[in-house]
Amino acid sequence: MDRQLNRDWRTPIRYPDPAIEVLDGRFARYVLGSAALERIWTGGRWTEGPVWFGDMRCLVWSDIPNDRLMRWSEDSGTASVFRAPSHYANGNSRDFSGRLLTCEHGSRRVTRTEHDGTITVLADRFDEKPLNAPNDIVAHPDGSVWFTDPGYGILWNYEGHKATPELPTRVYRIGADETLTIATEALEKPNGLAFSPDYHTLYVSDTGASHKSGHPHQIHAFNVADGKLTDQRTFCDLGSAMPDGFRVDMDGNVWSSAGWAGAEVDGVHVFAPDGTQIGAIHLPEGASNLCFGGVKRNRLFITAGQSVYSLYTDAQGHR
Repeated sequence: MDRQLNRDWRTPIRYPDPAIEVLDGRFARYVLGSAALERIWTGGRWTEGPVWFGDMRCLVWSDIPNDRLMRWSEDSGTASVFRAPSHYANGNSRDFSGRLLTCEHGSRRVTRTEHDGTITVLADRFDEKPLNAPNDIVAHPDGSVWFTDPGYGILWNYEGHKATPELPTRVYRIGADETLTIATEALEKPNGLAFSPDYHTLYVSDTGASHKSGHPHQIHAFNVADGKLTDQRTFCDLGSAMPDGFRVDMDGNVWSSAGWAGAEVDGVHVFAPDGTQIGAIHLPEGASNLCFGGVKRNRLFITAGQSVYSLYTDAQGHR
């Protein structure tokens, strides 16, 4: 089976799509036999941070080195610039009022785009020191916002502005009262993060110093109660692949990006709630992040290298 997907994307794909691999019978229920992996856009340098706007039927994502946020319309199938410059935006999400939350490498801050288009700075410093370079972000129904700060945006001028970090790598929580607190600093490079459907568990990926460092490529789980994290544990290990951003579906499965491991491994790895890998979606580029969208929240959107891909599934991303 050709896992490298050296496709001519202009021609139809024979069903079932060989890009979708069932590793455990539990994944079969989410695979639609007449749905194929689609490349809906290409032309970026490093795509990241996809977020779905159901009220506008569009996907917004970051093209970090090009310093812009892009938008793809489900109605027209066309892409346009959503915001430029974007301060080298990386991770994006929405809060429970529908406002865009963004991690900005260039400004080293977390922002919220209000409904009228104005931008509110939620966090840019801790203990009077600048944040490293906020990376990924998620909202909680109690009004808090959680984000990771591994510092990738200050390693090179390519995705931000090269600088020396002044703070440890951490996960932070911004309370409903806008108080910024440390959630954990136990991970070497906390990267992607997402809550379980009941919000009792927070998953955080640790991408280590680099994909060549030998650091374990793991997603960790924490219990969440009263705004605190406890009981850290390893949820899954991606082996040679680097986990970056990920999302959780309504059944508690974790759909994680996987990259930097080669054509046979790169793409999306799907894990059951017990941490067992049950499925894979193979891509011709290493994946960086993903989200669920579409009218029924059953369309998976994947940012990967220079492109954005989509796949209809029978899973639903949790709200």
